[in-house]
Amino acid sequence: MVAEEDLETVLAELRRLRTRVPQLTGALAAGVDGLVVAHDTPGVDPEGLAALTAAALTAAALGVAVRVTDATGHGGFRELLVRGERGYIATYAAGRSAVLTLLAQDRVNVGRLHLEGRRAGARVGELLDAAEAAARTARPGPRPLGAVRAAPPMPTRTPRTTSAEARTATDS
Repeated sequence: MVAEEDLETVLAELRRLRTRVPQLTGALAAGVDGLVVAHDTPGVDPEGLAALTAAALTAAALGVAVRVTDATGHGGFRELLVRGERGYIATYAAGRSAVLTLLAQDRVNVGRLHLEGRRAGARVGELLDAAEAAARTARPGPRPLGAVRAAPPMPTRTPRTTSAEARTATDS
């Protein structure tokens, strides 16, 4: 679970992004599971867009792209650009478990879209990854079945000496 102030920070980043690229018509941060994290998508259903983004990331066409990048050694998912008759949909990796999806008019400067989208994706990813790490440390995860909790370490003790061993410098 992401804290409310972290969600507000992500939303503020999405709004700044729309200011920097005026041809953007929407911006959405979502988990790769299809759940909305934050959105600034007037006129578009954010839950539907998040679910479609997650579906696109697992679709056959992208699956082939992922296999090609793996086979050629070019690494994992970074971005996906779809051009429609009336605009663009760009999706960027945002950390380990989120994506940033941008909706843009057909007259957008695609180079600027990529530049700003990549930067915003990196910022959103850093924020969400840090929030996820903080949440993990705040509550320990469930133990796997059959796991045994380790006992706390025993304090180290010095061995006892007997009266025969307890000699002082004056006894010798």
